[in-house]
Amino acid sequence: MREGGKITAEVLAKVLAETKVGTTTLELNNLAEKLILAAGGKPSFKGFQEYPFATCININEGVVHGIPTKRKLKEGDIVTVDLGVFYKGLHTDTARTIVVGNEQKTKNKKQFLLVGQSVLEEAIKECQVGKTVGDISHTIQKTVEGAGYNVVRELGGHGVGRKLHEPPFIPEYGQPGTGPILEEGMTLAIEVIYAQKSGKIELLNDDWTIVTADGSLAGLFEHTVAVAKSGPIVLTKF
Repeated sequence: MREGGKITAEVLAKVLAETKVGTTTLELNNLAEKLILAAGGKPSFKGFQEYPFATCININEGVVHGIPTKRKLKEGDIVTVDLGVFYKGLHTDTARTIVVGNEQKTKNKKQFLLVGQSVLEEAIKECQVGKTVGDISHTIQKTVEGAGYNVVRELGGHGVGRKLHEPPFIPEYGQPGTGPILEEGMTLAIEVIYAQKSGKIELLNDDWTIVTADGSLAGLFEHTVAVAKSGPIVLTKF
């Protein structure tokens, strides 16, 4: 998973570098698939529950599972690239949200996303032997809400390894000391899924894309993390 995680991280970094004004999300998806295959892996998402693409790419109010299209990115768009790699029998999963375009014009949006990145870092610190899923969930909730935003309660992180989605489910909210106890060797996809406003969601007619019900901006930050005696190991760090 270390090897696969490195590939996953490198692919995401290269795709995000090409996430520019005028680029289509389908072009980004095709680049991701090309890079994954060239590295000797397979796209984890493609074929999972009959999903046809290598990535999920969400724009602005898009929360998760956005289908890549020929839509061109515009100045100020918030874009989430979410992808996974299946390598030597094991999956790793990662995602990041960025703002496209001029930094000065997108200052407020960048601040919104800095919160998500910070929350992910805090949540990863909870991935310790003997802690609980509730400790992770509570950290995500209290930090997001403390910044004035809301978590998406219907979604969450998950175990990952031989299958893309494994137990335990890791909600975006919870109480410390509750839920499954974290054990050495667990590998978890820690996801911070949140919105500027209510955090309520709805499914679009494509039966895949989930968006915020009120049209507010959404963010997603995710790493695959191993629980070790020495502390959490981020397998998709770049």
